[in-house]
Amino acid sequence: MYTHNLNRSAALGFVAILLAGSQAALAQNGAEQQQQSLYDRLGGLAPISVVVSDFIDALVPDAVLNANPAIDAARKQVPAPYLKYHVTAMVCQATGGPCQYHGRGMKESHAHLNTTEREWDRMVILFKEVLAKHKVPAKETQELLDIIGSTKADIVVLRQN
Repeated sequence: MYTHNLNRSAALGFVAILLAGSQAALAQNGAEQQQQSLYDRLGGLAPISVVVSDFIDALVPDAVLNANPAIDAARKQVPAPYLKYHVTAMVCQATGGPCQYHGRGMKESHAHLNTTEREWDRMVILFKEVLAKHKVPAKETQELLDIIGSTKADIVVLRQN
């Protein structure tokens, strides 16, 4: 009986050590996850490029956006793959990834489009739909929306009353 209790105590002690080790590993993983860049939390370049590609594919044919003659003309002049390349690089860099965006600034590249608040809002809706389709978690979605929101003043030139 003493041996049985000793084996049971040893087994319980081993389980306790495993649990303590697991909790420490989970805590460390949680701390690492908090320290990870948005780029890393999104999964890196491959998932970012897929989301950007789907986003551009939603933007290009959108009737609300293309009702603006300047946007419609730009869509016909700038090939979607070129736009996808630049937006992917921009998102990669803005989220803490290794990419370097080498395109024009937001103000310069959007000034001629005469983008309205309504068109901006439509773009945000399309972006949210693409993020939801790809099941991007709420925290990362909000961080991406904050990044995009920081460019609004450089893109929207016509305010609606």
